[in-house]
Amino acid sequence: MMKNFVYYALLMVLVVIILPLIIVRGCGYSEESDPSIPDKKPVEEVKINVYITSEDQVREMPLEEYVKGVVAAEMPAQFELEALKAQAIAARTYVYGRLKGLYGSKNDVHKGADICTDHAHCQAWKKKEDAMRNWGIFTAYSNWRKIERAVKETKDMIIVYNGKVINPLFHASSCGRTENVEDVWEGKPVDYLRSVPTNGDEESPNYICSTVFKTEDVIAILKNEYPDIECNEKDLFSDIEIIDYTEGGRVKNIRIGNINLKGTDVRKLLSLRSAKFTIEKVDDGNIKITTTGHGHGVGMSQWGANYLAKKGGACEEIIKYYYLGVEITKISEYEQKENI
Repeated sequence: MMKNFVYYALLMVLVVIILPLIIVRGCGYSEESDPSIPDKKPVEEVKINVYITSEDQVREMPLEEYVKGVVAAEMPAQFELEALKAQAIAARTYVYGRLKGLYGSKNDVHKGADICTDHAHCQAWKKKEDAMRNWGIFTAYSNWRKIERAVKETKDMIIVYNGKVINPLFHASSCGRTENVEDVWEGKPVDYLRSVPTNGDEESPNYICSTVFKTEDVIAILKNEYPDIECNEKDLFSDIEIIDYTEGGRVKNIRIGNINLKGTDVRKLLSLRSAKFTIEKVDDGNIKITTTGHGHGVGMSQWGANYLAKKGGACEEIIKYYYLGVEITKISEYEQKENI
């Protein structure tokens, strides 16, 4: 009786389990066994050469790893995810345009690299270790995971206008409106870099910032740059006149003594936070300059982007708000069209 039971059990195992596996294995479809299907080619990872300014050396790295370092350096990690994603897309577009030779300096200040890490010249960038050290032990890992997610969810995405990679300029905070690019840098107007209203910038640190300058210090700086300047050295304030303003509300042209300067020139000379400034006279004949916002004001406002994200805006909406008439595409799609 026991012997019959064992035979019966073995038969059931053969019928119920083993036999179906043999049938499926014999009749199943396998791409590997079908010679008519070509091997799938792995997508080549884009790599770039980065001049690490602080180390004075060029390093090759994957594009997506570089973008993580830019987002970590350029935008607060506590910002909304969609704002971080918008920053990732802008950062990737910025370096890709330079990789393709569409934008960049005429002089080779990158020692042959595609881009540098000097924020005053290109984009800021931080190594993962440095970023995590700055954040501190309690938020370092969560912040980095958030940035990794922002970069991963926008992988290979770039911004184009009329089929061409754009120059996606961005700044920290605006002052009610962004700027037309030609009001900040000499050159022709750019269709996608136009002045637009922006909100949320007032939440940024030191949104309104005042600095008192000694008259003699300002005059020394001006004379060093403009040796022929003539001005009232005892009462400099009386010899200053703001001539006009840009569409974005920043100082466009200003007269100091016998010379006319651009508001951007004054910003650079005195290291002001923005060209949206007012000037007033204070005690001892010194002057106080009060700025609003931070940065050149062209393109995407980072604090404005975070405001839009808080209001439910997706990264694509944020990009299209600050860069007019653009589209978002993948690098692979862009290169495929280029090669047609």
